Parts: sequence; structure tokens; C-alpha cells
Amino acid sequence: MITVMLVDDHPMVREGVRSMLDADADMSVVAEAGSGEEALAVIGDVRPDVVLMDLRMPGMDGATTIERICAFLPDMRIIVVTTYETDSDILRAVESGAVGYLLKGATRAELTNAVRAAARGETVLAPSVAGRLFQHARKPIQAALSSREVEVLACVARGMTNAEIGRALHITEATVKTHLSRAFGKLDVSDRTAAVTTAIARGLLSEVHPRPRSADA
Repeated sequence: MITVMLVDDHPMVREGVRSMLDADADMSVVAEAGSGEEALAVIGDVRPDVVLMDLRMPGMDGATTIERICAFLPDMRIIVVTTYETDSDILRAVESGAVGYLLKGATRAELTNAVRAAARGETVLAPSVAGRLFQHARKPIQAALSSREVEVLACVARGMTNAEIGRALHITEATVKTHLSRAFGKLDVSDRTAAVTTAIARGLLSEVHPRPRSADA
């Protein structure tokens, strides 16, 4: 019997996945969690064979939850099940310790076969995700961030607006946007949050704590 834990902030999604898995005689859903924090609180007691993990949840996201789980249960088999398949999402999930990456449009057969494969110690990837990883591996090494791009991203990590960054670095707001655009391209992301997260994950940017809000903010 393969035991499975579901981690997703949508109860209806968990209910649907549970019904698909419990219909098979060789697997059983033994625990559910609606957040990363809740998953961490119960997984040590349950210790399932396989975890199906949503990637984007309020509070602690899926990738961070995977990192935390693997830190004390390094052999845990975790499959990401999400609607997102950007390069940055896939890479972060894999780097965090996930052994699989499926999309929520997967069929019941694809899902159950993935659970069995993960339980056997195999890696499981949706075809489109495998293609993205292959393409990423074939890309030439991207140029490192320039010192100015790192400065701009550090300001972004502190919660500063483009106008505030321009004043702090004595450059125009248009120049700030140019540096951000170049950084996005090098990191293969499309927004400020993903740029900061990816730069930190790749060791290109030290983790920066947001600036404290003023009393009258």
C-alpha cells in the first residue's frame, strides 16, 4: 500500500485528488494539509511514502515547504502538482528537492502512475516540463548580473519602488526599468518577485530583509 499526503490550499482540489487515488487498491491518502505550515506540523507523524504538493499557496509556498521537509526527511518523495510551468517555477521546485512535477490537468492514470513511480524512487515529469528542463539545460550559460543590476534587485527586495530606487542610486527611473528588464532576461523571469527569488536561489543576490515600515506609513 502506497501512502500519500495531499498539500493544497483548495479543499475541492484535495477532495478530487483523494477520490482519484483512493479508487486504486494499492494507494491510500493518509493525510491532508491546506498550507505549507500545516504540512510541516503533521508530516513527521504521518511519514507518507509520497507527497503531492501544490506550488503556490498563501503563507509558505510549495518550494519552501519542500525545502523544509527535505531538511529533516531527506528521503521523502515529493511531487509538485500545479497549474504553473514557468522555467523559474520548475527549477526552484527541482532545486528544493521535488522528485516530480505534474500539471493539474493530468489524467487520473497519469497521476496514479506518477505516484507509483515516485514510490519506486523514479523521477516523474510532465512531458511539457521535461521539455522545458531539456531546453534550459541546452541554453548557453547566461551572463551574470552586473553590479548595478544586483544593486537594483537588492532595492527591490527591500520593497522600494522604481522611483525610490532611482533616488537612492542617483539614476533615472527609466534607467531603473532598463536594469530590471535586463535582469529579468538573464534570470528568465517576468516579474520583480520572481527575479529576487531566483537571484537569491542562484547565489547571485544575498537574501535581503524588507525595510521596516515607518510609524506613519
